[in-house]
Amino acid sequence: MDVLYFAWVRERIGLPKERVETEAATVSDLVAELSAREDRYAAAFADLSALRVALDQELSDFDAPLAGVREVAFFPPMTGG
Repeated sequence: MDVLYFAWVRERIGLPKERVETEAATVSDLVAELSAREDRYAAAFADLSALRVALDQELSDFDAPLAGVREVAFFPPMTGG
């Protein structure tokens, strides 16, 4: 699946996008796998309350299943104006 990073998440990880092969069942499982890779991932995912996730471009939750998902995007909450 493709994993996309936006705003400060991208800055901390150092990539806008990457292709990930995973056995993760949920978004939380994927976050745990990514966090275990390197310190930069752990830093980006240290506070999940400061992040939002979208699955195939639809806002979702961290306990959502990944079965059939092609794209996961991580980004900070947006503010309106």
